[in-house]
Amino acid sequence: MEHFANRVEAGERLAARLLDDSRAATGLVLHAPVVLGLPRGGVPVAAPVAESLDAPLDVLVVRKLGTPGRPELAMGAIGEEGALVRNDDVIAMSRVDRRTFDEVRDRERVELDARVARFRGGVPPVPLAGRHVVIVDDGIATGATMRVACRVARARGAARIVVATPVAAPDSLAELQGSPDVDAIVCLSTPPEFMAVGMHYLDFAQTSDDEVVRLLAERRRR
Repeated sequence: MEHFANRVEAGERLAARLLDDSRAATGLVLHAPVVLGLPRGGVPVAAPVAESLDAPLDVLVVRKLGTPGRPELAMGAIGEEGALVRNDDVIAMSRVDRRTFDEVRDRERVELDARVARFRGGVPPVPLAGRHVVIVDDGIATGATMRVACRVARARGAARIVVATPVAAPDSLAELQGSPDVDAIVCLSTPPEFMAVGMHYLDFAQTSDDEVVRLLAERRRR
C-alpha cells in the first residue's frame, strides 16, 4: 500500500504528475489554470500544485454531511452556491429519514457559511469563468464532497475541470469519471484495498483554519 509522508509531500508529487501530464504531446491541457483546494485538508496539498503551475490558489468550501452515529461516512455533501449532492445508497443503508437529513444539512450550511467568511476574510473568490480549474483534495473516499465541488465550479463558469488527488477509492473515482462536471482526473494511487484516506499518510494530522488562511495569503502575495 502506497503511503505519503504528509500532505505537502503528496502535493509535491501530485504537482509533478500534473506537470508531466501537461507537457506530454497528447496530455492534459491547462490554460490559465486556477487551483482550488477543498478545506481544510486539501489546501496543503493544493499549495504546491498552485506553485508548480504558477496559478492562483483559492478554496472551494464544501461540507460533508456525515451519517448520524457514523460522521466519517458521507450521506451527501453541500457546497457554495447552494450545491447539494446526496449519496442515496448510504442514506438507504443507514435508514436516514428526510427530517434527519435536512437537520444535518441545515447545521452544516451554517458552518459552511462561517468557513467561507473565515477563510476568505472578505476577499472575493478567484473568478472561474472561462478558466481551467484544478480541484484538489487530500483524498477521495465516497466522492461526495468532490462531486459537489465540481458542480459549484461548473456553475461559476469553469471551462474545464480537472480533479487532482493523491489517493482515491477506485469505485468513487469511476463515478467521478462519469460525471458531466469532470473533464479529467489525475490521481496517484487507487488502492483496491482502500478503506480511509488517512491510512495512506504517515502524518495525517488535522489541518487548522489558521494554516488554510496562511497558505492562501502566502499564495496571494506571490
